[in-house]
Amino acid sequence: MLDVLIPFLPLLVAGAIAGFMAGLLGIGGGIVTIPALFIAFSEMGVPIEWRMHSAIATSLTIIVATNISSVYAHHQKGSVDWGIVKKWWPAIMVGAVTGSLFAKLLKTSELIYLFAALAVLLGIKMLFPLDKIKLGEKLPTGFFGYFNPGLIGFLSALKGIGGGSYSVPYLTLYSTPIHKAVGTASLAGIVISVSGGLGYLFGGWGMTGLPSGMVGFIHIPSAIVVAISAVLMAPFGAKVAHAVSKTVLSIVFGVFLILATTRLLMAA
Repeated sequence: MLDVLIPFLPLLVAGAIAGFMAGLLGIGGGIVTIPALFIAFSEMGVPIEWRMHSAIATSLTIIVATNISSVYAHHQKGSVDWGIVKKWWPAIMVGAVTGSLFAKLLKTSELIYLFAALAVLLGIKMLFPLDKIKLGEKLPTGFFGYFNPGLIGFLSALKGIGGGSYSVPYLTLYSTPIHKAVGTASLAGIVISVSGGLGYLFGGWGMTGLPSGMVGFIHIPSAIVVAISAVLMAPFGAKVAHAVSKTVLSIVFGVFLILATTRLLMAA
């Protein structure tokens, strides 16, 4: 645990913000924790070629805890559509495992820029929440009913996020109310984070040059520090989410995505 004493406070703060955002926006918090972990891992001596991979893997581990807390809080408000995730989970799981294994083939810089490009586009969409812009009144069925959730799982695990950054805009484009989209995204994020985390664990197994406390690409001490802070804050975010209008919530989501992505690019 000694190697996390220096970045302990920043990780604690990042965890609190991530937990609040998980409850507020249905995201797993990876978009907050990844920049903090990336910086912390540079101080711990994680090799640059595996630094982003380690930040992503550790982030996914943390998301398991934050989203469980977030789902419970949103379920109490009746804003989790369990039926959607019941249909989605096999495709999400396959996509998340594939994304985590594919990430090992990419360089740190490539992961960062892929993350940034897609996150900014989604942020712009949510920043201008025009309710009349819809792709349909119901979610797709058939091939795209499985392909689209699988793609969400793939991209989310590839970038170390809980999926809310993709699934919330996706659900709202198919007429799902924003509050229900946020709660449902938290549940889908649990499937993504567990599946993707296992992929990174095995993908980094036996790698040389990683510091103590690493299991695969996952840094266990950092995961514990951030997760405890995040779980305590998630219920507060959920309370705030149900106290504001859907327009305000959507705009906050968009601003947050753009600001957090900018921060990640600065940390690269």
